[in-house]
Amino acid sequence: MEDKELFFLLALQHAHNVGDVTAKKLLHHCGNAEAIFNEKSGNLVKIERIGRLTIKNVLDKENLYAAEKELEYLREENIKVCAYNEESYPEKLKHCIDGPILLFGKGNMEYSNPRQRILSVVGTRQITSYGNAFCEQFIEDIAPFNPIIVSGFAYGVDICAHKAAIKNELQTIGCLAHGLNQLYPKAHKKYVDQVEQNGGFLTDFWSSDDLDPKNFLRRNRIVAGMSEATVVIESAHKGGSLVTADIAASYHRDVFAVPGRAQDKYSEGCNNLIKSQQAHMLTSAADLVYLLGWELEEAETPTVQKQLFVELEATEQKIYDYLTKKGKELLDVIALDCEMPVHKLTSTLLAMEMKGVIRPLPGKLFEAV
Repeated sequence: MEDKELFFLLALQHAHNVGDVTAKKLLHHCGNAEAIFNEKSGNLVKIERIGRLTIKNVLDKENLYAAEKELEYLREENIKVCAYNEESYPEKLKHCIDGPILLFGKGNMEYSNPRQRILSVVGTRQITSYGNAFCEQFIEDIAPFNPIIVSGFAYGVDICAHKAAIKNELQTIGCLAHGLNQLYPKAHKKYVDQVEQNGGFLTDFWSSDDLDPKNFLRRNRIVAGMSEATVVIESAHKGGSLVTADIAASYHRDVFAVPGRAQDKYSEGCNNLIKSQQAHMLTSAADLVYLLGWELEEAETPTVQKQLFVELEATEQKIYDYLTKKGKELLDVIALDCEMPVHKLTSTLLAMEMKGVIRPLPGKLFEAV
């Protein structure tokens, strides 16, 4: 993107009380950001649902002064910038009506491939030992599918997810509720270099923006919007992660929630999501793999020789013998014939797939290798 167009996009983004939906409407009508500022205000107010006060706010010269200063900062700090209509913009976020017109980033991120799997993992800042163990195991189990793990770099579930992604050599992205010249919480400074080396940070906030509690809710639309699905590990009755889940659902994305004991404070939010059918119950990585229809790519599938050289548990051996005899079979039929609950079977099948002794087929079919 040329500096001239970026300059006018920044000016548009800075306009008071002009959100991303209105900004995109103006850009669509005028063709580009510079044309908006060169157009007569009388013509701009003719755009449907664009009032005079909005146009006055957009054409305020203060926006141009602010844009010039922010552009200088972006260039000095070598900040990566992408506009909502560029290839480098997160693919799924392009389809969100309120996605930011500009995103600012640092690090080594690569998320524009439409085939790239992206998961948001969110939850309470008061993570329990149960939530911590589940988060670490879940990301370890999902690692063979090479997803990008997105979260908010906050305390609790967020930082647990980022650290687990790095441990399993997955790309991870922290979506921030402030400009890239700040850091919150400061206690996480020790993780910044690791995240930038294994992904990076994204935000739509400027270097001049104050750190404000309401920024976190605005940030959540990026967390939810750039991902295929959102996973809520733990949450109290109310919390920011439930807002993220609600936003994800409004974007028609899958939401998963980890169940917990009825009396546990930080399982109440997840249990309510499941009970109200706003989220799929997530008891293991296999649940998500099954419901999203993920399959390992050929290059990712572990190579094995014969079943003789693979150690199988008793349950796995039973399923393998069954599929060897029956050939291709439906998940539900396998569960019935092998006398296993579906949720346990999906987890076992995933483990067997990792060992290379079975493979999933379209239509919820499985066969022995």
